[in-house]
This record gives sequence, structure tokens and C-alpha cells, in this order.
Amino acid sequence: MSVDLTQIVKTYDIRGLVGSQLTEDVVEALAGAFVDEIGAAGQSVVVGYDMRDSSPGFADAFARGATARGASVVSIGECSTDMTYYASGAWSMPSAMFTASHNPATYNGIKLSRSGAEPLSLDSGLGAIRDRARDYLDTGIPVVESPGSITSREVIADYAAYLRSLVDLGSIRPLKIVVDAGNGMGGLTVPAVFGTTAGLAALPLDVIPLYFELDGTFPNHEANPLNPDNLVDLQRAVVAHGADVGLAFDGDADRCFVIDERGEPVTPSAVTAIVALREIRRVRAAGETPITVLHNLITSRIVPEMIRAAGAIPVRTNVGHSLIKKVMRDTGAVFGGEHSAHYYFRDFWSADNGMLAAMHVLAEFGNQTQPLSQFAEKFSPYAESGEINTRVPDVAAALDRIREEFAGRGEFDTLDGLTVSGGSVVDDSLAPAPGETRDFWWLNVRPSNTEPLLRLNVEAATPELMATLRDDALAIIRQNVTVES
Repeated sequence: MSVDLTQIVKTYDIRGLVGSQLTEDVVEALAGAFVDEIGAAGQSVVVGYDMRDSSPGFADAFARGATARGASVVSIGECSTDMTYYASGAWSMPSAMFTASHNPATYNGIKLSRSGAEPLSLDSGLGAIRDRARDYLDTGIPVVESPGSITSREVIADYAAYLRSLVDLGSIRPLKIVVDAGNGMGGLTVPAVFGTTAGLAALPLDVIPLYFELDGTFPNHEANPLNPDNLVDLQRAVVAHGADVGLAFDGDADRCFVIDERGEPVTPSAVTAIVALREIRRVRAAGETPITVLHNLITSRIVPEMIRAAGAIPVRTNVGHSLIKKVMRDTGAVFGGEHSAHYYFRDFWSADNGMLAAMHVLAEFGNQTQPLSQFAEKFSPYAESGEINTRVPDVAAALDRIREEFAGRGEFDTLDGLTVSGGSVVDDSLAPAPGETRDFWWLNVRPSNTEPLLRLNVEAATPELMATLRDDALAIIRQNVTVES
């Protein structure tokens, strides 16, 4: 069966339909190419996998391809993606994680890292791996004189202990938490980090589990908290149990979404601001200066405002985890956040870790007495549209219409797609004072990397202004378009 590898080797990872696009032969070829590209012959590679039915077989196929080309494989079995980042960083080994993250059960994929959890993107290794793998599929994988070996190693206890060493939850007030693992790998990591299954001391957390059974068929709902439909069960459970907070993890448990006691979402931008202030405070106390924090261009304006108000330097980035991890390393940033709920930590090898972000939120929230809705309010003072996707027949033409219609209404920026911003100029070195009114606004329109989609995000000082701009932009984007969102 001929497989077009350009369809599954994406900008940041490898992902495709099981059986038709991603097969064990394809995985074996990709593994051999990975070892060649990063020069891992004679070294060890960490391999982990999620709870999808196809993942163990794919991990075995990867081991065959990697050992044929001279690398030894250290299998850590079922795990979250951030567990493979921990192993890659703590053990100084490249890693491969089998997961399709939040995608449906019919998909699987691979997230590849160099030693130290350094990511590979299409331009920094994945493209070359794709091309080598294509050759191996055509000609077979030549076996080196000294093939590698396969061993197993436990990681979860060390992983959980390391996260506990970064955030102290032992002294917070008792909290009742509902956690929706979505039948994903949070069902393994939450009991280890928040509970005692990894042999750690009990914390003042009463955890109410939702869908902790590891099941790659996702029998209850997709493990994709970005879709509001998948948060409904958690929102109801938080209110029904009178819980202080709700947490939702995606399938490979590297992203975490937060729900307040009313069942309302706390935006990822607010989480970014909360964690950023904690990390700024921590490293400043240790004498660090200057301090840099990253945020992508669709996070709320409150994020850079609060970073500046805390005396640190905000750096605005494109959307996308491989790029942000590179900028984290290049700038020495202590923390980075995306509005997609990816959170990056210098103390975690500049990799993303949703569990660690959740721990920071619980630590900050648990050391004061307000309910979460009131506590988080100051971190969400502006009106946001959320991301709105529109399938368009001609992406370039739609972007041109936005440029034409918004010419003269605001300033243009092309960092990632097209951003238009306007309103009166204010001193954004400080967060807004209580009761202060601002009339700023911005909108960003970004093309998808893989589909004929435009992604719209809008933020404004008031809900009315945001709604007007959102509707104006959507009318322009959807001109003569049959809407498929």
C-alpha cells in the first residue's frame, strides 16, 4: 500500500488515520529515519504511548525500526506526553510519543524530540525524516552491524516527584476538585501527582474523578477540551458536587482547561497570566534579571499588560508549540503560554506541561479565600470571541478582503496571519485599574496550515465592541461562502 507521507508529517508532529495513513510499516520506516537524522545510533531513545488501541503496536514497530538502525529503546509504556518530555530531559535522551492528542479514536501519531525535550518541526528535522522514511519504505531498512536493544523503565514516580518539587501544594487550603480525564492519560497522571499512587504524601485535595478509565475509544466524549461540548459533563459535575474548581485534560494530558465553581471556563489567557506572575515572582526572588515571558499573539491583552506591570518583558510569538519551544530556549524565557492551553516552563526543559500549569493555578488560588470566579476576574477584564473557524474556497482572497475593509480602521501586523488593532492609545505598561475604561480592540485572522480554513480571534475592551468587530470580520470572511464551522 502506497502512503503519501506528506499527508501525515505535519508542521509540528506526525498524525494520520490508523490503517490507511499510519501503519506499522510506516512507523518502522519513520523510526529508522529518526535515528539516522538525529544521529542516535549507539544511544538510547525513550518511547512512550497513550491509551489508543493502536499505540502499543506502533510503539513496538518504532522499536524495531530504531534498533535496526543502531539505537537502543527505553520503553516507558503508557504515559502522558509530558512524561516523555520529563524522561527526555531528565535522562538526556531523544524521545518518541505515540498519540494523536485530542483527535478522534481513528487517528494516531508521533511527537518526536531530540535529547532534552527539544522539539522537531518540519524545518528542523521532520522534513528530512519524512524523506528518509520514504526511501526506507521503497527499499527496506538496512540493519546495522550492531543493532540496539530494548529495555523497560518506570518513570511516573520520578515524574510526579519532580512536579511536586516545582510547586508546593502541601500548604494550601483544602480544595474539592473535579477532574475530567476524558478517558485519556490524565487518568494515570492525576492520581500520581495529586494523589498517592506514586508513593507521594497526600495533598489537601479532594479529587472527584470523571472518566479516569484509560480507553482510546473515548466512550464518553472526545478528549478535546477546546470544544465546549466536551466540557459539559465537567461543568455539571463541578456545580453538582459544590467543587472549588474543575480541570479538564486532553487525550495525552499535556493540556489542561480550568472551570470555576459556577461551571464557567477560566480562559487559558487568564491561566497564562496567573502562572506568569508566579514564575516572575519566583525567579526575581532568586535575583534573576531581566525576566522574559512568552505569549502567543492570540492571548488576551491582559497577559502582556500584567507581565509588564510585574517588571518583566513580554515577548509575542506565533502560534505553534515547536516554534514557541525554540523561542523559549533562544530567549531564556521562564514561562510561555498559548491561548490553546499549552503552557511552557523553563524548569521543564522549555516543554509544555498542562499538569504543571494546573498545579500553579491551584497553588495561587489555594493560598487565598475568594471563590475561583472572583479570584480569576481580574485576569479576564476584556471581551474575547474565542476562535471561530470558517472554511473558505480561497484563503488569500478572504485575507485580501479583510485588508481592504479594515484599511484605515487600525494598524496592520503580519506576524502570524493578519492582525488589525485599533482604539485609543493607552499606557499598556500597566494593567487596567479597577473601573478603568479602555476602548482598544484587535482581531487576528490566521490560515490553517493543513486545511482551507481561516481562524478568527477578536478581543475588545467591551463586549459590545467585540461583537461588532467579530460580526464585521465574519461577514467579510464569509462573503459568498457556504459556512462550515
